[in-house]
Amino acid sequence: MQLDQLDRLIIGVLLEDGRATFAQIGDQVGLSAPAVKRRVDRLVSSGAITGFTVRVDPAVVGWSTEGYVEIYCRGSTTPGEILKAVDKHPEVVSASTVTGEADAILHILAADIRHFEQVVERIASEPFMVRTKSELVLSPLVRREQGSLPS
Repeated sequence: MQLDQLDRLIIGVLLEDGRATFAQIGDQVGLSAPAVKRRVDRLVSSGAITGFTVRVDPAVVGWSTEGYVEIYCRGSTTPGEILKAVDKHPEVVSASTVTGEADAILHILAADIRHFEQVVERIASEPFMVRTKSELVLSPLVRREQGSLPS
């Protein structure tokens, strides 16, 4: 699907406030509420918008330790095998295969250092895992929502 400028503006408003009404979105982008609804429905049905969610401050819910873990796997471990292993850990908020020496990198949120260590230990115990390398976040400098559009 090709997005036009109005689609991008609508998505931008929804990224800022996923609970905005069609009328509120329309006020910001210069369309009527029914026109916004038609466009949002089209964006959803085409897969451009994949869902609506809530953002929670991890510290407020008690997960104040954040880190990244590089994982190194045996031989021909597939991305599907990695996904199956890490997807069962709710502390893993994102996982991606990467270039370079590591096979994948995980973004983990935990309650504290011990909790972070336990998560890494559980992941490292997977039969295909060779080793892990962890980095803890001291201060996040830039946070952009996944799916945000550059201006």
